[in-house]
Amino acid sequence: MKKGILLWTLCGLACHCAAQTEVTAGVMRGKDYGVTYLLPRTEIAIRVWATRQTYTPGEFCKYADRYLHLSDVSAQPTTGWSIDRVETRVVGVPDKEQVYFVKLKDKSVAPLMELTSDGIVRSINLPFSGEKPATEEPEAEPSAPETDPRQFLTEEILMASSTAKRAELVAKEIYAIRESRNALLRGEADNMPQDGAQLKLMLDQLNLQEQAMTEMFAGKVRKESQSFTLHITPKEMTDEVAFRFSRKLGVVAADDLAGEPAYLTITDLKTPTLPETSSEEEAKKKVDGVAYNLPGRARIVLTFGGKTLYQEEMPVTQFGTVEYLAPVLFNKNSTTKVLFDTATGALLKVDRESNN
Repeated sequence: MKKGILLWTLCGLACHCAAQTEVTAGVMRGKDYGVTYLLPRTEIAIRVWATRQTYTPGEFCKYADRYLHLSDVSAQPTTGWSIDRVETRVVGVPDKEQVYFVKLKDKSVAPLMELTSDGIVRSINLPFSGEKPATEEPEAEPSAPETDPRQFLTEEILMASSTAKRAELVAKEIYAIRESRNALLRGEADNMPQDGAQLKLMLDQLNLQEQAMTEMFAGKVRKESQSFTLHITPKEMTDEVAFRFSRKLGVVAADDLAGEPAYLTITDLKTPTLPETSSEEEAKKKVDGVAYNLPGRARIVLTFGGKTLYQEEMPVTQFGTVEYLAPVLFNKNSTTKVLFDTATGALLKVDRESNN
């Protein structure tokens, strides 16, 4: 906010003058007064969403087949990971090699500029946006509350002298719950609900009790979704290891051999660029023009285990060029409003209004 106020004040000092704005490459020092801004370079943020499944054996797991006819119920706890989806986004990082200076001097018309907190140009001659830097989303999604099956057990079950007896009584309760639910669905229950809402409430409660008690035999599987974010500086690459994934450990570092590799391929699509200019014209633009990026495009492909996890095209600054807005756009006869993409440095909108 302080930076925004400072830019408004500096630009206001020169707003009554009449010549073109001078823009130069690099940071100016000494007696010069003005605004230094940067263009961004591209980073690709790859976000991998994975789910951890934790299996906890039930108290009566060894009686599951005898009383509920559930086979292959394990008595050993296990943990396993799986990849759900992959998301990517373009992130703008200040490019220390693309630094420019808007000089404020006598007899000049200085544009009103807004920068991000990193010094990347956001707009020219537009109202202060007040935008704050984007924050990362929570790394884990909240899980549903767990139900304690013991709250549904009767006194007879809790007072049983052996585990085998408790298992037998809990199994009988499960069968009784199923009979009650079937009676409600057939309309044969002694106390039928008054309406559909009450019927749904009763069925939901019976389902909850059955699930909680069945987990005492079959065990409980708890699912927890987590995300892992990786930042890649794009360049042309083929099948480079972006990260590794382990069924037991989840997402691990690219150099951690405990996981299997996920391969990243980035291809420069060689999108058409503006016609080349002479070195003399280029030098003049660097002295007088307002710089912006004309990003190229890249194809991003991420594979794991022979399957494609993600494939998309996106803008990449490093595969494009730097262009310049003509300085004659910023004069006393008109107001040119410019909006930049702070992630790529590209032009989003240019409007020109006459001051006459």
